[in-house]
Amino acid sequence: MSEKNNNVPAIRFAGFTDAWERRKLGDVVKDVSGNDGRTDLPILTISASLGWLEQKERFSQVIAGNQLQNYTLLRKGELSYNHGNSKLAKYGVVIELKDLNEALVPKVYHSIKCSKYANPTFLEYLFWSKIPDGELGKLISSSARMDGLLNISKQAFLGINITIPSVIEQTQIGNFFKQLDDTIANHQRELEKYKNLKISYLEKMFPKENEAFPELRFPNFTDAWERRKLGEIVEFYSGLTYSPSNVIDNNLGTLVLRSSNIQNSTLILDDNVYVNSNCVNSQNVEIGDIVVVVRNGSKNLIGKHAIVDKSMSNTVIGAFMTGIKYSNFDFLNALLNTEHFNYEIEKNLGATINQITTGAFKDMFFYFPTLPEQTQIGNFFKQLDDTIANHQRELEKYQKIKLAYLEKMFV
Repeated sequence: MSEKNNNVPAIRFAGFTDAWERRKLGDVVKDVSGNDGRTDLPILTISASLGWLEQKERFSQVIAGNQLQNYTLLRKGELSYNHGNSKLAKYGVVIELKDLNEALVPKVYHSIKCSKYANPTFLEYLFWSKIPDGELGKLISSSARMDGLLNISKQAFLGINITIPSVIEQTQIGNFFKQLDDTIANHQRELEKYKNLKISYLEKMFPKENEAFPELRFPNFTDAWERRKLGEIVEFYSGLTYSPSNVIDNNLGTLVLRSSNIQNSTLILDDNVYVNSNCVNSQNVEIGDIVVVVRNGSKNLIGKHAIVDKSMSNTVIGAFMTGIKYSNFDFLNALLNTEHFNYEIEKNLGATINQITTGAFKDMFFYFPTLPEQTQIGNFFKQLDDTIANHQRELEKYQKIKLAYLEKMFV
């Protein structure tokens, strides 16, 4: 690929130098409407985040009802514009039918097919680039209707201006983004696979309620697990209470970890808060500490936790969190991922505020195996967590790559 700084995209494939041409959408696509009476075809709907979905999958039932005869017959390679407003797509989305030969789609979508001057995959990604949003925004004379659809007619949609290259270049661009999406989908599948594996192993490698033996364990371990109060096993420490006057605008003070710093069971240092170090009377977090949210406005955040996996000088936890120290911290982290921990949280939540007191946390009962078995279990889940984190990083990397190319490969 070569970079350009003129009226063509910033990045394009080698061998293409001609300026892109401004055309009416209706000059390069044709209207698709009506059907041939068949009702035994897949009945689809568009999700801005997931693309085409069967209505049964999206809504748990077919919502077409007696309107199915009015649906549009869409064929492979044709596209539909769902002009519905959403957080992900303010002006709607255009999606190509790729995985099915034929389907029925709502008549309310503006369905089109490409002439010899346009490539359908390219058009889909052109709309994902958000560049046509400026044209679509001009068409809206009022807010979204009660059904969420923007007041954009098909005639007006076909009248918008787009800038496109030759069909050969369109095809290369479309194929490039399709390969990127396939890579993203693969990492998404792998991520979900390992997340589901973790859930399954957590269910089987820790004893069920009121049982002292797990369903699955490593060889040579046969002893019953011992039921103990958490406070008898681990060491707790409290977070820092500070006032707004202690907060400073730079990172020269002490970093205070809050619930927002825990994402996907990992510490993410975004949206950080620093306080004047003179006000700090709490202990610094250390490698292996587990930090847990114990008070929050959202009930669902109680119990969210992460391991401190690197040295963090001048860093403490906030008052709505608690810190836990334990030698086999990887085992303890896995233990806090079990459904039993969720059960203990539900049982001990405050009646009037979403919080777990330190006393209640210490009094939670868990089953513990011998230290050698804890070590093996902890190592196993650490490797599983590392694999999940790797796929998460790869997924986010390719998602960012896609966004960057969407900004630079279209006009």
